[in-house]
Amino acid sequence: MDAQGRGRADNIDPADQWVLNPDTGEYELRLSPSAPQSAVPGPRRPSAGRAGGRASERHPAAPGRQQAREAAPAETVPAPRRRRSAPPDEPPPGRRGRRPEKKKTKTKKVLMWTGGTMALVLIGVGTAGYLVLRHLEGNVTTTDVGSAGKNGFSKDEAFNILIIGTDKRTGKGNEGYGDKGSIGHADTNVLLHVSKDRTNATALSIPRDLIVDVPDCPTKQPDGSTKVIPGTDHERFNTSLGQDGRDPGCTMRTVKEVTGIQPDHFMMADFNAVKTLTTAVGGVDVCLKHAVNDKDSHLNLTAGEHTIEGEDALAFVRTRHAWGNQGDLDRIKVQQQFLSSLMRKMASGDTLTDPTKLYDLADAATKALTVDTGIGKVSTLKDVALELKKVPTKNITFLTVPVLDNPAEKVRATVIVNQNTAPEIFDAINNDVSFTAVKKKQKADKSAAAARLKGTQSEASEVRVRVFNGGAAQGSAGETVTWLQTSVGVLKSENAANAPTEIPKTTLEYAPDQAPQARKLAALMGLSGAALKPGKSFTNSQGMPTMTLTLGKDFKGAGVPLTAPTKAPDVEDKSTADKIQCAS
Repeated sequence: MDAQGRGRADNIDPADQWVLNPDTGEYELRLSPSAPQSAVPGPRRPSAGRAGGRASERHPAAPGRQQAREAAPAETVPAPRRRRSAPPDEPPPGRRGRRPEKKKTKTKKVLMWTGGTMALVLIGVGTAGYLVLRHLEGNVTTTDVGSAGKNGFSKDEAFNILIIGTDKRTGKGNEGYGDKGSIGHADTNVLLHVSKDRTNATALSIPRDLIVDVPDCPTKQPDGSTKVIPGTDHERFNTSLGQDGRDPGCTMRTVKEVTGIQPDHFMMADFNAVKTLTTAVGGVDVCLKHAVNDKDSHLNLTAGEHTIEGEDALAFVRTRHAWGNQGDLDRIKVQQQFLSSLMRKMASGDTLTDPTKLYDLADAATKALTVDTGIGKVSTLKDVALELKKVPTKNITFLTVPVLDNPAEKVRATVIVNQNTAPEIFDAINNDVSFTAVKKKQKADKSAAAARLKGTQSEASEVRVRVFNGGAAQGSAGETVTWLQTSVGVLKSENAANAPTEIPKTTLEYAPDQAPQARKLAALMGLSGAALKPGKSFTNSQGMPTMTLTLGKDFKGAGVPLTAPTKAPDVEDKSTADKIQCAS
């Protein structure tokens, strides 16, 4: 008898048959003592040569419904303990012909902790419990993006995930959507930044019609080789994926080029995800200020509140001509409202406490999900889900890259980055600054860093420093030395050329007795306390003791302060995930 049948026969919830093994730390399927124990099934491997790849695979059943395969020795499962006074044939307590009282198992706790936390974008991000994902790992497709992303995931650091929704017309019923000949461009793009202390997150939408310079992109080929796809200037952002064979790593590199923010990982999905996800959660609540009957998207809804799923949900997020000025920027606002609603629904008690819903949700999401190899393992996806679960929805802010109409066009079809307002937003995200009012957790290292700036300062003429270029623009070390000597009187400075390795943040290393010099140079250059690194002594080319200034990738130019922002800029056009809004 399989696990499902046995559970029903004994009036046992199949989910209750998954228990924690204290020796391994893993959950295992434990059947009744009267039957052999089943081995824990792993993800089913796709058969070689099967047409359609993962989309045509049969996927393993949910925990508690898996067919028992190879029997383990019966003695590995301890028999239930009976009371001392009970005769041998007496059933265990609580089994006297009535349904046993259910207990809140560790399995359900895991499902509650992890379920629904990865509802990050309208077309394709969702997850459920670790146990479910373990069985559904075979659904997930991975792409090796090389140096475009990180090799692993850290639970102790801030992280950036680029969410990509493609317009590729794959899957049943999608023939009427998207560009008929599309190879899968980056149609919807959300850069999600999750703060280090998990008090807040920022979801930055990047318009598909934003004109950008797509950089050169090394891509992994099927034979294991690497091919560099040449970059192109003044192209739509959506061409960073699919065009000329570009993979999601190319889109990640383009995001870094445009915003200065490094995506750590990506998640990508197609049209099917929004249909299957919304169906799996029982529909998503939306609100319309006016009736919509769009012949292009086939969305036909009256004004007011609706619960939509499947085809209607996909039509809702793809509708463009019914909102605002009928452009992509107005559609982005509606998509953000939809995503907020989806996140609220997936975080609701009904979803988190229902193992069946969680399994359906995970199955729907992972079938349409592609991720980078850095987070492709089920254990890593579980870690990501748990970290996301810590962020309150009221502190998840939705923004869009500030843009202007492209001045090179007579007929407005594309946009460019607004250089007057966008850099402040990029800097705030890069420096882990919240766009909502949150009480930041105080860190000991932050107070220590601030203390390094307090105390006496040397005269500029007494400061001795050598300057390395550790990732800044070419020529930055020389320009900085010139500025130090001619503008602020630091005459004992020298150009040390390129640093051995590139670094993300500018640093100033010094010996303890050079602290007054370090404080003076920090004041002149606008360095934060975190940039000051007390340590060993160095010598310059004349053998004199000197400090070492290494210009990192965050360096903005000679004389431009590097102090990290502590407050996010005011942004009028923003929303948070806890607010209900009506599309207009």
